[in-house]
Amino acid sequence: MVLRMIETIHLTKHFDTFVAVENVTVTVQPGEILALLGPNGAGKTTTVRMLTSILAPTAGTARIAGYDVVRDPEHVRANVGVLTEGHGLYLRQNGREYLEFFAHLYGLNASQRRTRAEELSSRFGLYEALDRRIGEYSKGMRQKLALVRAMMHNPPVLLLDEPTSAMDPHSARQVRTAIQQLRGDGRAIILTTHNLNEAEELADRIAIIRRGRIIEEGATLDLKTRLLGPPLLELRYTGEPDGVFEALSNLVEIDSHGHSWVRYRTASPQAVNPAVLSTAVMHGLKVITLSEVPQPLEDVYLRVVNTYLEQDSQ
Repeated sequence: MVLRMIETIHLTKHFDTFVAVENVTVTVQPGEILALLGPNGAGKTTTVRMLTSILAPTAGTARIAGYDVVRDPEHVRANVGVLTEGHGLYLRQNGREYLEFFAHLYGLNASQRRTRAEELSSRFGLYEALDRRIGEYSKGMRQKLALVRAMMHNPPVLLLDEPTSAMDPHSARQVRTAIQQLRGDGRAIILTTHNLNEAEELADRIAIIRRGRIIEEGATLDLKTRLLGPPLLELRYTGEPDGVFEALSNLVEIDSHGHSWVRYRTASPQAVNPAVLSTAVMHGLKVITLSEVPQPLEDVYLRVVNTYLEQDSQ
């Protein structure tokens, strides 16, 4: 049996008459990252706060590492690490003092505090900076320090809210690499982000939330196939394409074409692609490449959101 490190069942939160989260049901297993996507005000942060036992649900249940967020808040907090968008670093402290302070709050003894601080700071490239004031850190270093803080008590669950927000590309790459390392340790991670490229790179599954409800959920490839159709393929060639488009239209659904390329879709690429190549050669073309055109997660996200916007306007 696979342990569900994060599990919500019909999780709901109302603030008086305002519905912030409604019937959210998700699971995340060890070694898995779930990206929670949605516009501002969709319910992402409220969901994270319920998962950390900061907010009590109005209805439904949630468990972290098997502990109920309402009945077992102390056990929940002991098993979860949280990286918030505003991480509240104390800029006058040095990195070592900062980690020592939070490790003490987590209940680690002096030896454990020192060992964990040195181990994690070395892992994320901060060891040489531990004795510098945090105010001297770059934004990427500060974010990594906040991630180290969230990891000090070695939690099996991580909740990461906009971990690379407003970062320069180099710093963002450092943090994404760190997150990939943490997933490799077998931790269950929920990541909230507006960066769809980041979500596609890091996440095993995507959940899109709108007005407090999960409106689509699944593996990235499955969502692309279901919502965008078969993959888009591109054939590039040299030669005069006289009559080739008409011939190919008998085999595939042509999406678009130019003088030296044609894009098409087929539900059976293994069976159809050899026939496409043969047809191109028979028409005197020299094939350069036949490859799949990347379909970004942004296309899926916009398809889902625009569908609901259209429904709202009707």
